[in-house]
Amino acid sequence: MAANENHVRVGLIQKRASAEPETNRRATAEAIRAAAKRGAQIICTQELFCSEYFCQTEDHAKFALAEPIPGPSTEMLTACARELGVVLIGSLFERRAPGLYHNTAVVIDADGSLLGMYRKMHIPDDPLFYEKFYFTPGDLGFRAFDTRFGRIGVLVCWDQWYPEGARLTALAGAQILFYPTAIGWHPAEKAEFGEAQHDAWQTIQRSHAIANGVYVAVPNRIGHEGAADGGIEFWGQSFVADPGGRVLAKASTDQEETLIVECDLSRLDVQRTHWPFLRDRRVDAYGDLTERYLDRR
Repeated sequence: MAANENHVRVGLIQKRASAEPETNRRATAEAIRAAAKRGAQIICTQELFCSEYFCQTEDHAKFALAEPIPGPSTEMLTACARELGVVLIGSLFERRAPGLYHNTAVVIDADGSLLGMYRKMHIPDDPLFYEKFYFTPGDLGFRAFDTRFGRIGVLVCWDQWYPEGARLTALAGAQILFYPTAIGWHPAEKAEFGEAQHDAWQTIQRSHAIANGVYVAVPNRIGHEGAADGGIEFWGQSFVADPGGRVLAKASTDQEETLIVECDLSRLDVQRTHWPFLRDRRVDAYGDLTERYLDRR
């Protein structure tokens, strides 16, 4: 832990991805070592860091990219965590059993132990984001993990649009919400909708920080993947927001980089006592949130 035990340095790895998993693993291990050398204590990869974003098409051959947990990627992550004394969050394509696959984040403590997993709960099905073809919805719930450097929660990409997931993870005690992400523009839409799409993405996650009085940390990938005349242009701009929703640091749209941001965990209590949203929640009145829609007239 830092000299001030309330302070933790977060590292977010923003990279291009290649088609070769082992190449991506080696590059990520190098980025982890570089981040640790710069003082990062909790380091998070982008979503599905071992491959290009394969969900742009429905292709049974892509299931070969999946791996068990433990497996090659967790072996790399645990070795790095143990060597460097850092906490690692890695986003993986999990092969749980024949025909059963998840989009899963693993949390590795600073001694190299596997603290646990989070399986992505919300699974999108949009043009070029055909995730329902590949991923079974998560069944581990919304979780928080006690690490050497703080209590953290992990959600994944599409989860970031849902206030319920952020709230439940914060209520489990998470001080920092990590959202490993793969999101970008359809190039043909960028000129007309690109600015608004990015603004909405950042705004919804800043709102999670405000509503729950937590830090939010979001690593995204960069680069164009897919068809040359289409595909996805990943917009990068990984960022960290403080418990008041202020963006402390943001990466570029098109450069590989690792953000290192110091988070003062004592800010949570200050924020929550000045903006006491958790205190004033009407927990007696929220039962209908378990309904799909209220059709009452």
